Amino acid sequence: MGRTSDAKEKLLSVAFDLIHESSYGSVSVDQICTRAKVNKGSFYYFFKTKTDLVVAAYQENWRVRRADYEKIFSTEHPPLNRLELWCENMRRVQKQRHAKYGHVCGCPYASLGGERATHDAKIGRSARELFENHVKFLAGAIADAQRDGVAAAGDAHAKAELVHSFVIGLLLRAKIYNDLTILRQAEDAVFALIGAKQ
Repeated sequence: MGRTSDAKEKLLSVAFDLIHESSYGSVSVDQICTRAKVNKGSFYYFFKTKTDLVVAAYQENWRVRRADYEKIFSTEHPPLNRLELWCENMRRVQKQRHAKYGHVCGCPYASLGGERATHDAKIGRSARELFENHVKFLAGAIADAQRDGVAAAGDAHAKAELVHSFVIGLLLRAKIYNDLTILRQAEDAVFALIGAKQ
């Protein structure tokens, strides 16, 4: 087994990678432990169930990614530029994951939530929380764009939910077709959805 100090981190990283690469249902605790080089006793020392591990892994993934979001959505950037940077980041991350896994992976939170939310309350709550984390960043940029007169007036949070839903759908389509080019025109659609005035 790995040292106690790093066994938990290995389990979190491997669980995220394996499930994002395939699916929750196709990955077993044994596979996670084998890939992480951690014995099952250590797994159950840290986590009661696979669900507990997966929720922790996805929350840890967001904790790491949040720093990128804080840079992208910094008020140092004009509001519409933040949305452009967000779309560029989405494409860059998908390209990196495509290179790593050999196929388009889509949104990890949507994939897990779509597979398990109606069957597992913990995963459902976690997926909704992870979605809302993204929506808050989007809503801030949209509200600032409205304040600056470069986006149509309206409920910024509702518009952020619409934008987020559209991009999740776009990522799903790219995953189904295994085609990154589907993500090329994300900005045009996002700007249309918020009535951006460039």
